[in-house]
Amino acid sequence: MAFKLATWNINSVRLRAGLVEDFLNSHQPDILCLQEIKCMNDQFPAKVFRKLGYEHQAVHGQKGYHGVATVSKRPIHEYHSTDYCLMGDTRHLCTRFELGGRPVDLHNFYVPAGGDEPDPAINPKFDHKLKFIEEMKGLKSNRDGVPGLLVGDLNIAPLESDVWSHKQLLKIVSHTPVETDGLKDVMAKGEWVDVVRRHFPEDQVLYSWWSYRAKDWKASNRGRRLDHVWSHAELADHLSNVEIFEDARGWEKASDHVPVIATFDLE
Repeated sequence: MAFKLATWNINSVRLRAGLVEDFLNSHQPDILCLQEIKCMNDQFPAKVFRKLGYEHQAVHGQKGYHGVATVSKRPIHEYHSTDYCLMGDTRHLCTRFELGGRPVDLHNFYVPAGGDEPDPAINPKFDHKLKFIEEMKGLKSNRDGVPGLLVGDLNIAPLESDVWSHKQLLKIVSHTPVETDGLKDVMAKGEWVDVVRRHFPEDQVLYSWWSYRAKDWKASNRGRRLDHVWSHAELADHLSNVEIFEDARGWEKASDHVPVIATFDLE
C-alpha cells in the first residue's frame, strides 16, 4: 500500500483554501504539510480539511507571518515545535504518526528567506537564516530508533540544476555558496536523503518556485527548487515516485510555490 506525502508553501492558507481543496481532491495525499499559513491557530480553516477527510491536524500559526500546519488522514499521535534561534517565529512542527506498523517523525519546516543582501554583517535577516541552518545541523534522521521525514520550504536551492542560472545566482540569496554548503551539511550531519533527487537525476533541472515578479512565469521559467522532501535512508529505500505539481503555479491567485509530492511503498 502506498503512502503519499505532500508539502506546499501556500502563502496564506485562508486566501488559498480553495486551491488547497482542489489539490487535495485531485492528488489525495495521506498527509499534507503547509508553510506560510499566515494565521493564528484559531483562524486556520480546519473545517475545510475535515470535510475532505483530513481530520487529524497540527497547527503552529502566527498572526500575518510564517506558520506551519500538518493535516493528515491518519492519526497524529503527538506533536511539538522547536523555536529555532529563539526568535519566537513559527517555523517548525514535528508530528509523530505510524507508518508500516512503526512510529515515524515528520518535520515540517519554513526556513527564513534571508532578505536580499547575502551579507550577515549588514543584513540581520540573512544572519538569522544562517544561524537557523546551523541549528538544523543537529537534527538527525533517526532519533532513538524512530526514522524521520523532513519536508518544507527550506528557501535554499542546493544544486546547480536547482536554479535557472547557477552563475547568475551565486550572489543571490537562496543559492549563495554559504547557504548551499550549509544545507548540504545539514543533510550530511543528519544522515538525510534528498528523496526528490533520489527519484530525479542530479543533473535534471527542477524547480518548485517561480517569482511573482515575472510577467509570464512559464515563459521566462526562471525558477528555483526551494521546496524539499528528505527522509531517513530506511524510508528512502521504499520511495516509488516524486511529483512536482507545476500546474498549480498557473492557477488563479496561485502561490509562488507548488506542491511537491513523494510516494513510498511501505504498507
